[in-house]
This record gives sequence, structure tokens and C-alpha cells, in this order.
Amino acid sequence: MSTGRLFGVGLGPGDPELMTVKAARLIGEADVIAYHSARHGRSIARSVAEPYLREGQLEEALVYPVTTQTTDHPGGYEGAIADFYELSAKRLAAHLDAGRDVVVLCEGDPFFYGSYMYMHERLADRYEAVVVPGVTSVSAASAVLGRPLVQRDEVLTVLPGTLPAPELARRLADTDSAAILKLGRTFGSVREALAEAGKLDDAFYIERATWDTQRVEPFAGVDPESVPYFSLALVPSPAHAARLSGDEPAAGSVDSQDTTCGEVVVVGLGPAGPEWLTAEAEAELAVAEHVVGYGPYVARVPQRAGQQRHSSGNRVEADRAADALILAAGGARVAVVSSGDPGVFAMASAVLEQAAAGHGAGVRVRIVPGVTAAQAAASRVGAPLGHDYCVLSLSDRLKPWEIIERRLEAAGAADLVLALYNPASRTRTTQLAQARDVLLRHRAPETPVVVARDVGGPEEDVRVVTLATLDPATVDMRCLLIVGSSKTVAERRPDGTSVVWTPRSYD
Repeated sequence: MSTGRLFGVGLGPGDPELMTVKAARLIGEADVIAYHSARHGRSIARSVAEPYLREGQLEEALVYPVTTQTTDHPGGYEGAIADFYELSAKRLAAHLDAGRDVVVLCEGDPFFYGSYMYMHERLADRYEAVVVPGVTSVSAASAVLGRPLVQRDEVLTVLPGTLPAPELARRLADTDSAAILKLGRTFGSVREALAEAGKLDDAFYIERATWDTQRVEPFAGVDPESVPYFSLALVPSPAHAARLSGDEPAAGSVDSQDTTCGEVVVVGLGPAGPEWLTAEAEAELAVAEHVVGYGPYVARVPQRAGQQRHSSGNRVEADRAADALILAAGGARVAVVSSGDPGVFAMASAVLEQAAAGHGAGVRVRIVPGVTAAQAAASRVGAPLGHDYCVLSLSDRLKPWEIIERRLEAAGAADLVLALYNPASRTRTTQLAQARDVLLRHRAPETPVVVARDVGGPEEDVRVVTLATLDPATVDMRCLLIVGSSKTVAERRPDGTSVVWTPRSYD
């Protein structure tokens, strides 16, 4: 006898008429209908599918042993739920082994925070498994609200309300539109996060979308005691909201219509955590209305109430700078953040270049310095930068290698200490070996080299090797190298660490 087939069937948001034709057909044809429920035995999924059930079908009620209650299970809540899923999967497997087709009902979409997925991951490797998508609660909420989720280049982020409020706030500030699910007991922290991200007044509360008892109202006015689990927060398309309010400027009109410009402050965050941030930089970040930067750097900035965050990738410096200037041209205070010092291979030049190209006419640009990666690395071993030194990037993404090699030759001949940024990456694997060979034409093989990785971070590793023994394979993009001059000294301490310094005189 062949085994039965497993179907994970999405029921949509609650209105039986929003179920797909395929879902309705499979429910009517199935030998076994399985559905989850709480201890009270009532199943929302079954009630939605009821119009399509037929007499004679076997039903498997998968009753959760615990939902919001405590449990005496030795593994706690997670252990109790894991055991429940294993037992449920065995019950369904018995039907499948007997050749019966099993439909597992799932509100919304089976793979969108759906209960079916736990059966799928336990059974799909043994039985034919088909997933039938359904209309999600997010789509239903947008429909009953009558506002689009996103349009044009806007970004939608879907978040569980169970995240900590600071993390929710950070992610909300980084996106245009958002849907936050799993409210109920999390309502208070979600409200706090929306306020912190400056999106509370733009958010809507939607409860049981498409049901006869649906409820839609501004999120800020909702009584927390009235909020069930089956509800969500929605921050719809900001561009659509701007058109409704009449606040959307005409295309290209920012510079021509606004008479009061804001400013762009390019802020250096230092090489790692908050202990490397200067008081001046911290003060500028606290008053900024917008924070713009490479995603990991923006994530290092503490979230402030009402502050908007604009994260982007690592190779769009010019676009990022132009966007910041345009925001400031509309009157905003904008902080563009860089790791280390913004004037050292970072965003200060990019912003000034875009300002010179005509973006954000009239916008003032200020630079707030930060501790550089070279300074941080040097501090870990002593004072290798104690005399004249050269700062050089080995990246040939923005300049040809011939120029880099010529500058290495010049710095080597001038007997300068070198701080080498961007020494290697996944796509640049030969440059460091070439740089080492150039410098060996001017330096002794025993010249000290500091290899500093992730200084100030959780994976900090600082080693002192020699120029001759420097292995490029041990160096990646998160490293900074300091190559000594002919006068640089490296001494071994009794504890096995090294101290490195370059004397201030050439006696």
C-alpha cells in the first residue's frame, strides 16, 4: 500500500471566502483533517474550514499542552512544546502510513509564522508533502485598513512582537513600513518601540482582520487590556500617507521650496563599542533627527525617540552621502556615521564630494572626528606610530594598483612607519603579498609588523610578527597592519606579550 500525502493548507486571515479554490478542494477531498487548538478545544482553523468539511472525515485535534501558562515539564515551555510536536507528528504519520491523505489546517499562510511548519519539518522527508499558500494576516490588515503596505522602493519589515523593545525600535527605525505580529501580552513593549522609533503616530492596530468582529483604529489610542493575540500593528506606506496628508513635496522640489536648510554632521564612531565614542560624537548623535550609514555602523548608534535611521550597503557611499544631503536640504539634522574617523578612508570625503556636485545646496557640512583604527591598533602594543608615519589603503577598488605600489615604494624609501588599511578581502587576495615584497626592498626582514584584528570587538586579536614572516593568508578585511620603520623596536615582555614603539629621535 502506498503512503498518504501530507498537505499544509493555508486558510487565509479568517474569512472563509478568502480561502483559495485549491485549499477548499483539498479540504473537501482529504481523508483526515488535522488542526491545532488550545486546551479549551476550540479551533479557529477548524471554524474557518468548516464550510468545506464533509461527513465521514477523520479529525485529529492537536491540542497544545500549554500556551501562555506555566508548565512543570522538566524542559520548561520549550521542552513541552517540542514533545507535543513530536507526538503530533507520530499521530499524523500513522494516518499517512495507512494510506490516508492528511490536510493540516493553518490560519494565514503555513510558512508565515504558521503552526503547520513544525509538522512539515518532521514529516516532509518521509512523505509527499504539499504546501498550499494562504492570504497572510499582514495582507488582510493592509486591505481592511485601505492603505498600501509599500510602494516604489519602500522597504517592508515584518517583526514578531516578542522581540525586546530596543531591538524592535532599532528595526522599526531602519525601515519604511512595518507589520508587528504576536501582540497580546507584548502590546506594551511594542508601543514603547513604536514611540522610540518615531512611528507611533503612523501605526494602526488591526484585530481579527476580515472577521465579522474585526477592529481597526490608531495604535496610540488602544487599551492594552483589550488586545488579544490575534492582532497586529501596521505602519503602512509612508509615501501614501504623505500624499493623503498633502505633505509630499513635488519631485525635485526639496532644494527649491525649502528656505531653511538643516545640516549634515559626519560622525566618527571609533573602531568598536561605545567606550571608543567621544563625548562630542555622542552629543551629535543624540540630537540628530536622521542617522545615515552602512548598516553595521548604524546598528552601533543607540536608538533615540523619534530618530529615523537609514541603513545601506558598504559600496554605495556616494548614494548614501547624496541622500543625507537631500534630507538636510529639507531642514533636517542628519548624522552620517563612519567607523573610526570619518576623514580616514570614510564618509567625510564622500559627503563633501556630493555637496560639491550640487546635492543639498546650502547645506552645512561638519566633521566630528573619531578614534582611528590605526590609533586603536597602536595603543594595544605601545607606540609604533611615535614618529613620522604614512596611512595607506591597499584596496584597489577606487585607485589602480600601480599607484598603490608607487606609494609603497616611496614610503618604504622614506623610512616611514606604515599603517595599512583594507589589507585583504575575499576578492583581494594577492595585494598584501605584493606590498610585503615591495617593502622588503627597503626594510630588514626582522622589521616588526603589528597585525591587529577587530580591535575593541569580541574577536580582538593583536599579534606582532616580522615583515619576512608575515603570512597574508592570516589577514582579512577586519585587520589593520602597522609596519615599522628601520628604527621601530619590538621587545618581548616577561608575560609573553610584545611592546612596540618607534623612537622620536634618529640618534
